[in-house]
Amino acid sequence: MLSLAYRLKSVFRIVVLTGAGLALVSCAGQYRNHGYVPSEEDLAEVVLGVDTRDSVAETIGAPSSSGILDASGYYYIATRLRHYGPSEPKPVSRELVAISFDQAGVVSGVERYGLENGNVIPLQRRVTSSGIQDKTFLRQLLGSLGNIGPGNIVQ
Repeated sequence: MLSLAYRLKSVFRIVVLTGAGLALVSCAGQYRNHGYVPSEEDLAEVVLGVDTRDSVAETIGAPSSSGILDASGYYYIATRLRHYGPSEPKPVSRELVAISFDQAGVVSGVERYGLENGNVIPLQRRVTSSGIQDKTFLRQLLGSLGNIGPGNIVQ
């Protein structure tokens, strides 16, 4: 009887350890791809000084993003993220292809950037203080009554 309980206990331990091991393996890094960057072969078809915005869009596809101004360029962006368990996804690789155009809309440059070329830009909120404290209107009005001196009334 003792040996049967001992065997069941050891089998239970093996099952639990195997389950824990499988759970850890399944949490190992998973990758996701976002965006599109044309291949080197596709970019070789873009001719500097000849192709226009429309011909670039026909040759390699519509861009992921374009500049705000009309004379700005096309931007193709692809990011590969690694998801590891419950932690925040981390970018493993990022590639950006920037195609710039001159004033006439003709291709003037094709540049490729990677994650190592990028800089982390912290977002900041800059707000000018209005000098008004976080008080209700009535509280501000009553609070200013005590600041009135007799010299201010006479004038």
